[in-house]
Amino acid sequence: MEYCSLGNTGVLVSRICFGALTIGPLQRNLSLKEGSRVLNHAIDCGINFVDTADLYETYPYIKEAIKSKPDLIVSTKSYAYDNKSAQETLNRALKGIGRDYVDFFLLHEQESHLTLKGHYEALQFFIRQKEKGVIRGVGISTHFIAAVVAAAKMKEIDVIHPILNIKGTGIVDGNRAAMEQAVAQAWKAGKGIYTMKPLGGGHLLKQYEDALNYIKSFPYAHSIAIGMQREEEVDANICYFADGRIANDLSRKLKQYDRELIVEYWCQGCGNCIKQCSQGALSLQDGKVQVDHNKCILCGYCGSACKELAIKVI
Repeated sequence: MEYCSLGNTGVLVSRICFGALTIGPLQRNLSLKEGSRVLNHAIDCGINFVDTADLYETYPYIKEAIKSKPDLIVSTKSYAYDNKSAQETLNRALKGIGRDYVDFFLLHEQESHLTLKGHYEALQFFIRQKEKGVIRGVGISTHFIAAVVAAAKMKEIDVIHPILNIKGTGIVDGNRAAMEQAVAQAWKAGKGIYTMKPLGGGHLLKQYEDALNYIKSFPYAHSIAIGMQREEEVDANICYFADGRIANDLSRKLKQYDRELIVEYWCQGCGNCIKQCSQGALSLQDGKVQVDHNKCILCGYCGSACKELAIKVI
């Protein structure tokens, strides 16, 4: 496994970051034992960096992993916008992972300089916690080019977590080329860059080799967050990053697994999930939510808005 400093933070991270969203209740909803086993397997294989969020409800898996890997590098994020919500989400993170510090705390799903301005009180709170040693670095996650451009200019920002993949799937306000340019400028400004969704939330699985070859060769990313929910997926990604190939038997096994967003029969048609979807993949027809699988990136965020737990990625 390769390691490098995450920008100017000085924190050495593995080339692959374990995306914890996929093992939690918004997606596969693995038991604590099963999910911890997958994460620990990744750690045993050399991955030392995990991405999560307040929304994902995956702290228990990470807490279990930290028992055997106390220095596991954890990056989390929240929608905090003021001191109160920032304090609450930080407290949940610290309690959730069972540590007195978290490595990186990001403002979740930022869109532009305007949303950064709207969340600036929370950002200032996290910066003060950084000065106290409770947080090692602050930053943003985003699907927006405008947010990358804005964050690159802010000296307060240490880390940027942008969406990037070979097709530009999930980029809201432009195309892949424009996102590449924005990320390159942020990298040159010393920001730590770890990208998300190299496989487009599962939509690019049929182009697995091309998709990973693209993100591996992109020169302005220190680490790549990949959602993994099975030990076989961990093995495949590590092998491909190391050798550029996957053993035939492992490849055949992986092809047996497909993921999709489903809407259960008990959907009440309230439409809350539609408001949560930034991709426009959901619509209401005859009182029930319908999924446009050509637009859905399988992020699972819509599931957090459903009180009935009727929509999920499986």
